[in-house]
Amino acid sequence: MKTKGQMEAEVSEAIIQFEKEYMGRGPLETKTYIIDDMVLMRLKNVLTRAEHQLANPGDNAEGRALIKKVRTTLLEKGRPLLEAVVESITARKVVSLHTDISTVTGERIILLTLEGKVEFN
Repeated sequence: MKTKGQMEAEVSEAIIQFEKEYMGRGPLETKTYIIDDMVLMRLKNVLTRAEHQLANPGDNAEGRALIKKVRTTLLEKGRPLLEAVVESITARKVVSLHTDISTVTGERIILLTLEGKVEFN
């Protein structure tokens, strides 16, 4: 059985790989927290250069809303891949996924709720 730290590190590596392969660019920093039946992933600096241009605070809110919509839609399309890898690491079925992205800081939060508390060594 793995330790909590080992599982959190594996999930972090998996989300980095997912972001690189599926989204086209990985985060510069990722931290994962497993809390009871939840997996919280915090990804820093996920925006591309083009997204930074769309998120320009001087412009209207349309660009920022577009980034959020596209990122959420892409994550939903790739959700089965992400769920499968988290399920294989935690040995728990994913029940739900919640996400948001800050167009100001470029930080993204992904929260997965699982079917039962995660057990570790």
